[in-house]
Amino acid sequence: MKHLRVLEQAGLISQEKTGRVRRCRLAVQPLQQASAWLSQYRAFWEEQFDALDRYLSQQQSVEVKRWPRHIPYRKPRSR
Repeated sequence: MKHLRVLEQAGLISQEKTGRVRRCRLAVQPLQQASAWLSQYRAFWEEQFDALDRYLSQQQSVEVKRWPRHIPYRKPRSR
């Protein structure tokens, strides 16, 4: 009930009580506004993560070229 009260105070739902039955309705307009706001940030962060992926891939290929493959040390045999 506390969660429903918070959502109602935020204007995201409306409640109607008939006897012991409580019906809730979603308020579409505020949810559409929230979705539009989130989509802007989603696009921004997806672009940032794509750029990071490109950078890390580039750095990985530079590292491979710079350092030869590791050859494990073998202890010399005793005679």
